[in-house]
Amino acid sequence: MHHPENDEQYKGLTVNKGVENLPTVNPYTRFSRKKRVLTPEDYFRGIRDGNISILGQAVTLVESSLPEDQLIAQRVIEMCLPYSGNSIRIGITGVPGAGKSTFIEAMGTDLANRGKHLAVLAIDPSSERSKGSILGDKTRMQELSTAKNAFIRPSPSAGSLGGVARKTRETIVLCEAAGFDTVFVETVGVGQSETAAHSMVDFFLLLQVTGTGDELQGIKRGIMEMADGIAINKCDGNNIEKAQVAKTQFKNALALFPPTESGWKPYAVTCSAVEKTGLRDVWKMIEDYISHIRLNGYFDYQRTQQAKYWMYETINEQLLNSFYQNEHLKQLLSEAEQKVLNNELSSFIAAHNLLNEYFKKD
Repeated sequence: MHHPENDEQYKGLTVNKGVENLPTVNPYTRFSRKKRVLTPEDYFRGIRDGNISILGQAVTLVESSLPEDQLIAQRVIEMCLPYSGNSIRIGITGVPGAGKSTFIEAMGTDLANRGKHLAVLAIDPSSERSKGSILGDKTRMQELSTAKNAFIRPSPSAGSLGGVARKTRETIVLCEAAGFDTVFVETVGVGQSETAAHSMVDFFLLLQVTGTGDELQGIKRGIMEMADGIAINKCDGNNIEKAQVAKTQFKNALALFPPTESGWKPYAVTCSAVEKTGLRDVWKMIEDYISHIRLNGYFDYQRTQQAKYWMYETINEQLLNSFYQNEHLKQLLSEAEQKVLNNELSSFIAAHNLLNEYFKKD
């Protein structure tokens, strides 16, 4: 190519000849191979071999809403089911600011150092507007996330009941099949809907903090009745005396509740996740409870009741999805909604008509 800039009238300016016919592919770049699609059998073998990467991919499949992913996920769960049920499942809830993540990291690190294989299913709250979630628990639990025998899986709550991710129970099955003998389920916070968390764990721990005024204020009776034990966190520094007072208050409150179905008498202990004190007391309470319910048969009874509960929950969920994803009903739903807003139709009649249309046989 001729460059006019090289003419003699433009002294001191030279443009070199360009390279012609450049290759369209960088010869120094390796060709990337297409990622192999795993079969359900591949996932199962990887999970049983303790492959954390494959376990994480399987959990992603379980959480996916894509029909093709759900088919594979359900097959993997079926294969893993006979190898599940061999862990202690612990639900951890508490008021915002109680230090749940710090407590789980301190307790989990101690358990991992003692040879336990721990899976932490940390549920992050999802935005009601954007449906997004920060998923920052793995970042906060830096020490525990580096342990070889620990698996941390943050999941968005996605507006599900009690802040527990919709597929957490299936994830527990996969983790147990992978050899994890201890499973922590951290929920978003305190509320009556924490029933969902309670219905998938063996021990339900309420984490409380002192120094915020009335220690029982804001704790709903339903949560107190569900708790198998209470740990008063941040028992350190100038807060030790207040924590002991709170322990007495909770002890008196728990004594007023009727006997539990398991025959266990819940009690409160103090601890400090920051100073790592009292953690062994919390774990001893959990171990004593598990020994107690194994001895009287409540452990197996509770597991079977939970399985039945989640069967009905799955039916309810599938019916809801089937209703709202019905293309024919989407149009009718929009029309009915507008009529309700215009006071042309009552809410109950509109719902009745839509359900009749849904259940109408061809």
